[in-house]
Amino acid sequence: MTHFDTLAVHAGREDFARLGVHAPPIDLSTTYPVADLDAGTESFDALVGGAASAANPIYARLHNPTVGRVENALARLEGTEACVAYGSGMAALTAVLLDARSRGSHVLVVRPLYGTSDHLLASGLCGLEAEFVDAAEIAARRRPDTALVIIETPANPTLDLVDIRAVVAAAGDVPVLVDSTFATPVLQQPASLGATYVMHSATKFLGGHGDVIAGVVCCSEEHARPLRTVRAATGALLHPLGAYLLHRGLPTLAIRVERAQANAVVMAERLAAHPAVARVFFPGLGTVRNAHLVGTQMAGPGALMAFDLHGGHEAAASVMSRVRLMTPAVSLGSVDTLIQHPAGLTHRVVDAQARLASGIGPGLLRLSVGIENVDDLWADLAQALEGSRLSAAA
Repeated sequence: MTHFDTLAVHAGREDFARLGVHAPPIDLSTTYPVADLDAGTESFDALVGGAASAANPIYARLHNPTVGRVENALARLEGTEACVAYGSGMAALTAVLLDARSRGSHVLVVRPLYGTSDHLLASGLCGLEAEFVDAAEIAARRRPDTALVIIETPANPTLDLVDIRAVVAAAGDVPVLVDSTFATPVLQQPASLGATYVMHSATKFLGGHGDVIAGVVCCSEEHARPLRTVRAATGALLHPLGAYLLHRGLPTLAIRVERAQANAVVMAERLAAHPAVARVFFPGLGTVRNAHLVGTQMAGPGALMAFDLHGGHEAAASVMSRVRLMTPAVSLGSVDTLIQHPAGLTHRVVDAQARLASGIGPGLLRLSVGIENVDDLWADLAQALEGSRLSAAA
C-alpha cells in the first residue's frame, strides 16, 4: 500500500509518461473539434449524463483534462472512487444541495459551520428546508423527506469535533456530507468512516498558497454522476488554471500540514497562558467538544485555533490592527499565518443569536497557523496582545 505522502506527490500523474511531460499540462481549450458527428454526440450525451470523461470533451463546461487529473488525485487521497471539482467551495456545496432535492426537501445541519454555508442553508435559496440541530438530535429529527445531513468537523470557527461514525449511524440511510476543510485528508478521511460526501474548500490547505479558488466533493461514482450533471448545467466547473495550481499544491500537502500543526500546538499552549486570553479553542488542548477524537477520527489536532479575548470586540480589533508578520485576512490553510474575526467577517451573515449560541462572540479571533518559524509568529502575536492590553488599560 502506497503511503499518503507518496500518493500526494504522484496521484493524478498517471498519464504523464505517455504524454512525455513532467509538470501537469494546462489545457485551456474552450471547445474541441468534432470530426465525427456520431462519436461527438455519444461523448456529449455521456458528459451531460454525468460521466467522468468521454472520447471528446466537446466543450470545457462539460469536462477538462486538467481538471480531471486533479480530481483523480484527490479521489485517491480521500480513498473514494471519484471527485468532482468546482469553481469554489460554495459551488461544490450548492451542487450537493441541488442534487439532494431529488431525494427530499429537508436537510439536517449541525452548527457551527462556515458562515456562508450556514447562510446559504438558512436562506432556503436551494429550495430546501434546513433544520439546525445538535449532533445528538439527528436520529430523532430525521424525517421521511430528509435528504441530507451536513456536518463540518473540525467546526468553523470553534474547532468543535463531531463524531462522524456516530452521525452516520444516526442518519441511517440518509447521505451524510462532511466538510473536512480544516482537517484535510492528511488528518481525516471521512469516507472511511461512512460519510457519503467529503467536501473541501480546496482554496484552503489543498491549494495551500492563497492563489486559487476551488471546491471539491469526493464520493462514490454513483453519487458523483449527478453532481457532474449539475455542474455541467450550472457552469460551475473549476477553471483549468485553478486545477493546475491546485494540483501543484498537493505534493507538499502533507509536509505543510505537519509543519503548521506543530506550530499550532506551540501557539495554542502559549496563548492559553497569556493574561489577555480568556479561552483557547484547540483540539490539542482538549478545550473543544469531542477532543477525544484526536488520535482516532483525526490523526492530529490540526493547524487552526480560535481564542477569546477578555476585552471583547475592541480587543480583537486592536490585535488585528497590531500584527505585523501575520496577515489580518479571511481564509485559511495558506503557507502564511492568517488571523481574522469571525463575528465581523466570515460569520457576519449568520443569525446573531445563532452566532452567540455557537460560541462566536465579539472577542473571538480565528488563527490559521502557517509554516513560518513559530518563535517569530509568537513574537508578533504576543506584541499585538500586549499592545492591545496596555491600550485598553490606558
